[in-house]
Amino acid sequence: MAVGTKELETSNLDGFDDERLVAELKKAKEELFNLRFQSATGQLESHGRLKAVRRDIARIHTIIRERELGIRTAPSPSE
Repeated sequence: MAVGTKELETSNLDGFDDERLVAELKKAKEELFNLRFQSATGQLESHGRLKAVRRDIARIHTIIRERELGIRTAPSPSE
């Protein structure tokens, strides 16, 4: 079983355009910041969520980089 968010699986990320990927990345980074803050103050209940969000961020960075290198293609605008 993969750790991470179901909405941010690689198959779903392939369908996102570049702007949406950047938006999802920003949202995930904000969530990671909030989770780290909760952890520092002792309010965090699920420490596994930190790992899941970090993996989501890495997955998004990988998709973006593969598109830059031409390994993956962005979806066509007609989809």
